[in-house]
Amino acid sequence: MMYLLILAISVYVFLMVFFWIGFKKVPKSNENSAAEKLSFSIVVPFRNEAENLPNLMQTIKKLNYPIENFEVILVDDDSSDGFRVASCGFQVQVIPNDRVSNSPKKDAIQTAIQHSKFDWIITTDADCLVPENWLLDLNNYIQNTKKLMVCGPVFFKNKNGFLFDFQQIEMISLQAVTIGSFDFNLAFMCNGANLAYSKNFFIQLNGFEGNDKIASGDDVFLLQKAVKNFPYEVGFLCKQDFQVTTNPAESWTELFQQRVRWAGKSKAYTASFGKLVALIVFLANLAFIISLILLFFGFFEMIILLHLKIIADLLVANQTAQFYQIKMKKSLLTALVYPFFSSAVAFYSLFGKYEWKGRKFKS
Repeated sequence: MMYLLILAISVYVFLMVFFWIGFKKVPKSNENSAAEKLSFSIVVPFRNEAENLPNLMQTIKKLNYPIENFEVILVDDDSSDGFRVASCGFQVQVIPNDRVSNSPKKDAIQTAIQHSKFDWIITTDADCLVPENWLLDLNNYIQNTKKLMVCGPVFFKNKNGFLFDFQQIEMISLQAVTIGSFDFNLAFMCNGANLAYSKNFFIQLNGFEGNDKIASGDDVFLLQKAVKNFPYEVGFLCKQDFQVTTNPAESWTELFQQRVRWAGKSKAYTASFGKLVALIVFLANLAFIISLILLFFGFFEMIILLHLKIIADLLVANQTAQFYQIKMKKSLLTALVYPFFSSAVAFYSLFGKYEWKGRKFKS
């Protein structure tokens, strides 16, 4: 068993160094300003988000971009909270979701694309806030790189308490892995709260065809299709202030449900590298737990393996946190708790169900 634990942790450490190198090599955006302005359709699926949507709309109102070059399409997925859009000073459509599959969010995006009048689609979530130069940075990046799909970072809004600190460090680590995979054309993960693509590119990929039976994954499955068929058309806009912020989960139960939903997608990954990463992470977390138990039973050599995994985790997360100027709090405690949390999520996602927006889905 000792050799298996050493192998699992060693492979994991190698993987984290791989992502650390990839992050360093990804071009950090310093593009020239483009004179031409592309036009964007901002798509926001929502369900009972009357509390959050006004905040998102206020940040969109402050965008440093010509109002004639973007529209907002809000797709109402059977809300019951009486949301009404106020006058915003820019083009807004509120349309009902046309449900045709097991995935409300994918249906909402497809519905919005059918109603969109511009050539570029950019998706975000109702509980998000977008940066002032969101569309301007995106426009410049697309004009300079000619990419047809552009991914961007998502982090959590600042809150106090260990639950928030835990989520923020986890999100920082996920962004590190995401960015680190792009330099090697092995991208398998992104976040639909900050994702843009050409409408024609979406059609060329046949949209969400092939994974519409899975409730979530509007982002990762589309990305994996794109990377498989057109790897050089996909890019990550790595710029300090090009980050969307979203609400963290308010309880451990809510967080667990959300992570089960995320973990459930990995079973349907089409990217072999993504499946391999998920397996390595799972085995390393399991090895960490076993090593910690053995340490308590007097196997003090286990402390080396524990330190190796913690150092690898913090190395990757700290690199990303420094670039995006985000403070990591309680990072050591998070590194100790996360393997237990992640393993529980992984096991539950194999058989359990999760709740999302008041509906239950099989993971």
